[in-house]
Amino acid sequence: MPPVRTGVAAYSAEIVAALRAEHKIDVFTDQPAPGAQSAHDLLWKHQQRPYDLPVYQLGNSSFHDFIWPYLFRHPGLTVLHDAHLHHARAAQLLRVKRAADYRAEFAANHPDAPAHMAELAIGGFDNYLYYQWPMRKLVVEGSRATAVHSAPLAEALRDECPGAVVECIHMAHGEAAAVGADQQRNVVRQRLGVAPHQVLFGVFGALTPEKRVPQVLDAFAEVRPYLPDARLLLAGASASHYDVDADVERRNLGPLVIRTGYLPDEDLTAHLLSCDVSLNLRWPTAREMSGPWLRALAVARPTIVVDLEHTADVPSLDPRTWKVSHARPAGEAEPDPVTVAIDILDEAHSLRLAMRRLGTDAELRARLGAAAGAYWRREHSLNAMKDDYRRAIARALEGPAAGHAAAHWPAHLTDRGDRVLNQLLGSMGVSL
Repeated sequence: MPPVRTGVAAYSAEIVAALRAEHKIDVFTDQPAPGAQSAHDLLWKHQQRPYDLPVYQLGNSSFHDFIWPYLFRHPGLTVLHDAHLHHARAAQLLRVKRAADYRAEFAANHPDAPAHMAELAIGGFDNYLYYQWPMRKLVVEGSRATAVHSAPLAEALRDECPGAVVECIHMAHGEAAAVGADQQRNVVRQRLGVAPHQVLFGVFGALTPEKRVPQVLDAFAEVRPYLPDARLLLAGASASHYDVDADVERRNLGPLVIRTGYLPDEDLTAHLLSCDVSLNLRWPTAREMSGPWLRALAVARPTIVVDLEHTADVPSLDPRTWKVSHARPAGEAEPDPVTVAIDILDEAHSLRLAMRRLGTDAELRARLGAAAGAYWRREHSLNAMKDDYRRAIARALEGPAAGHAAAHWPAHLTDRGDRVLNQLLGSMGVSL
């Protein structure tokens, strides 16, 4: 929850506020947050007056470490913000030298994987291993219901975990452009020193290699002969493991690249409006739904994304053919494309094609932007997300109160942790 600076925090605050008209909700966090209680108080409150349904917002981040002990002991509706949890869970266990528990969880999540693969992470050779094996099966099995933000991903989890209840909750992120949007756009562009005729590309969110910032810089440098007045906006916090400023200078792009640093939510919409094209590339991916991408759709900006498995149902243009790339049911009209999606195996070439075409074709930008706004209102508005939550909560309340496949779980996931307490009380003739 805010003030933590993550997309999940902003999302969680929004959905809690939206559902409070229908439900009595207590919020528990491990860090101080307005209106939230300490996670340590959950157990005695739940014991004293049991909640109808715990709802866990879980992502592939150390911010969510505190959730895991509750997740398996008090199953509820688990909303997965990433389909891959391996990075955070492995870090949490191995940081405190729980290698045996990590081995057990890896084997239970991936019984068909060679057992010795776990030793790679224990030995520190972990980077791409984490993307190969997502370590999510136990979470899905241990929840009364699981929700994800993509219909193709929900279908994949149902196949992976037969018998599990899996729902799709379309993520509501962003806000539609309101009256005065053109004025906001002009004010920000003037402040950034961008003239009305100059095309402005934008990258939003944390500036990391996974956001393909080096590749964006390369493509921007290569399309300059066709867009000599274009500018590139990098709007986000720097990462400790990547020096974006050095990368910009190495390509002699200093005067053409504008840096803002971290943008709070209240400034993000105006800066998105100031751009002509938003670049939202991610690879490797933990199958997350990009918050900055949804915000760009909300304000009807044309976008460029990587063609990913979990967004395969989004109508998109392939810049190599400029045709809608995803198949549609027989007899259906071709949908209006919402974005431009590039094949990661042809990244450099496709990214240049996409930036050059969108930078020079104002009519295509307008068509993509209009379709993006319509798609966001239909699929990712707050009302759409509330409807999805109503359905997911109802399914979770109908589900079993405990995980449906606990027999093969590692023992430490369901250990109550009260052995010493029972020994102490037993010595005094008291039993729990």
